[in-house]
Amino acid sequence: MSAAVTGGALAVLAARAAETVSAVAPMDDTWFNNRYIQMEFWPKALDTFNMTVISTALTVLLGLPLGLALVASSAKGLAPNRALNQVVSGIVNVGRSVPFIILMVIVAPLTLLITGSRITWYSALVPLTLAAVPFFARLVETSVSQVGQGKVEAALMMGASRPQVMWDVLVRESLPALIQNVTVLLVTLIGYTAMAGAIGAGGLGQLAINQGYNRNMWDVVYISTGGILVMVMVFQFAGDMLSRLVDHRRR
Repeated sequence: MSAAVTGGALAVLAARAAETVSAVAPMDDTWFNNRYIQMEFWPKALDTFNMTVISTALTVLLGLPLGLALVASSAKGLAPNRALNQVVSGIVNVGRSVPFIILMVIVAPLTLLITGSRITWYSALVPLTLAAVPFFARLVETSVSQVGQGKVEAALMMGASRPQVMWDVLVRESLPALIQNVTVLLVTLIGYTAMAGAIGAGGLGQLAINQGYNRNMWDVVYISTGGILVMVMVFQFAGDMLSRLVDHRRR
């Protein structure tokens, strides 16, 4: 009897001690203590960074020549060609008019053919690039078209070839604006990666939707969104600084 009483007393004391410890140092599994944030935030942030930077590089490689072709083939361009200009302009307009989320579905077979998967961060590079190239081509066209015609005529009178005028005059003079265009492209693609992540492509968008919103963990949603905002601000700051550095008009 005495042993039973002693055992019961010890159990009560242990329970009270556990309650005291719990009250003093409660286990909080929200915000930065959330297991999804601790285990997945940085890998997902890296996925978003990779998707954004690589798709931006591919877009510039494809979109810059496309935008220059629009400028060169226009009525006042270096090589006016109405038919070519209308064809290229039509392709750009169609590409810009398709919503990104629908484009991902349309090009899913092409994505699978190229990457072998539809639900990895690198598989998102295909629709991201296809969506961004027409958008960037229009930005390039607008920026390059603003270069003064007098500079082009002066270069031609000095014996410069058309390719030289295109790259050494038009592109060089519009370089600050083109860098700003790339910055806009980066920010736009970060938004696209969030949509891609919502359907399985990875990144902070997937973390915010699948592990945050769908599980009613709003701390995960807010922290993931904060990570995207920080990335946007860093890209914007770097783009603005680089644009000022290459702008010879400020010197």
